[in-house]
Amino acid sequence: MTPLAKVTIVAVDDNESSLEFVSSALHLEGVEVIPCSDPEEAFETIQNRHPEIVLTDLVMPKLGGMDLLEKISEFDPSISVVLMTAHYSTESAMEAIRKGACDYLDKPIQVAVLRERIGQLVEDARQQKRARELEKEMLESCRFEGIVGRSPLMWDVFSRIRRIGPHFRTALITGETGTGKDLVARAIHRLSPASNGRFVPVNCSAVVETLLESEMFGHVRGSFTGAVQDKVGLFEHAHGGVLFLDEIGDMAPGLQAKVLRALQNQEVQRVGALNSRKVDLRVVAATHYNLRERVAQGTFREDLFYRLAMVEIHVPPLRDRKEDLPLLIEHLLRKFSREFGKEVRGMTQRASLVMARHDWPGNVRELENVIGHACMMATGELAGVQDLPAYLLRPNDTATPHPTPHGTTLSLEDQERTLVADALSRSKGNQSEAARQLGIGRDALRYKMKKFNL
Repeated sequence: MTPLAKVTIVAVDDNESSLEFVSSALHLEGVEVIPCSDPEEAFETIQNRHPEIVLTDLVMPKLGGMDLLEKISEFDPSISVVLMTAHYSTESAMEAIRKGACDYLDKPIQVAVLRERIGQLVEDARQQKRARELEKEMLESCRFEGIVGRSPLMWDVFSRIRRIGPHFRTALITGETGTGKDLVARAIHRLSPASNGRFVPVNCSAVVETLLESEMFGHVRGSFTGAVQDKVGLFEHAHGGVLFLDEIGDMAPGLQAKVLRALQNQEVQRVGALNSRKVDLRVVAATHYNLRERVAQGTFREDLFYRLAMVEIHVPPLRDRKEDLPLLIEHLLRKFSREFGKEVRGMTQRASLVMARHDWPGNVRELENVIGHACMMATGELAGVQDLPAYLLRPNDTATPHPTPHGTTLSLEDQERTLVADALSRSKGNQSEAARQLGIGRDALRYKMKKFNL
């Protein structure tokens, strides 16, 4: 039998006998109850342990239950909060629900009632944990040659790589900066007949133009000042393998002609040499430019473009495949947790909302930097908004504009409302499906629906 997923409950009450009653009543299999008599210390425990459920008294010294509820909702709205009070009123119950409580219990509480109401929340928490485990399993099934994705756009990329890899001599990869064009190039290499040969990358925009020819084709001793010995170029070095010409759109026109000649004749001539040398290699080029436009502008050779673009793969930007975001976050959290020696297993709901609203102009490379920052800063098992780079938390940041039809900028709360409304629209009002899309529980969804009058 599969063991029950562990669920943590923090019980907060300044009355010790009430804490003992709750701890005894909720002594259930797979449930850990952490009793706290000081509400301020309880909030520190909540921040460190990230419980699924908090059960708190309403009237307490220093920090009342309603204030604690607000702090928890601000910290992580996915935590289910239940308020208990001996001073029940309809007004206070409604206020608690408006502020994010998922239930409101009147003292004295019968054991059966407490177990039934909290038991349902425990089961909901276990379902969410199972959903997260399934997402982790999905991550393993959604990897292709080191690339993570499950969106239709990425499945199309994977399909093209499979078909191109065994047959290509030249290939062109296009896409915005940071989309992972180098990963696609490496995947093509691994699936090619040249997989046992070298994968030789060169960034055409990172090498000084006067040195790039020597880097690409090599030189002989004495061919220019500083050439104190013969040097093998990257074309020769990649013999039997794959040469990856990254950012080929930045290559000077004169060098483009020599690259074209090398591709056509499968031979290279070192700088200063009289004889050519035969090479057998495959070439993958990549660029963030629209090369067709550059051909029309006269800055890129048309004949080289058609030689390279016999087969072409376009890598989509992250904003066009947002359904891949949870998988990429999970993948990068694992990567940086191992690298930093931490146990960061996920992100809080509020942090996830901030990530979901961002447009990711830097694509996967930007996401990698953000997750690396969050993992480094996180002190517990979940990374929160306080662990994200500051620019993500500024709705007015020029790098991440979210204009309304009137040209204003949406607040975080407005964007949260939009996300919830969009999920409900896509699910045609099915709350379970909308909650699944948002990665939250149904109770949290209902709270947000009430909060935003949806």
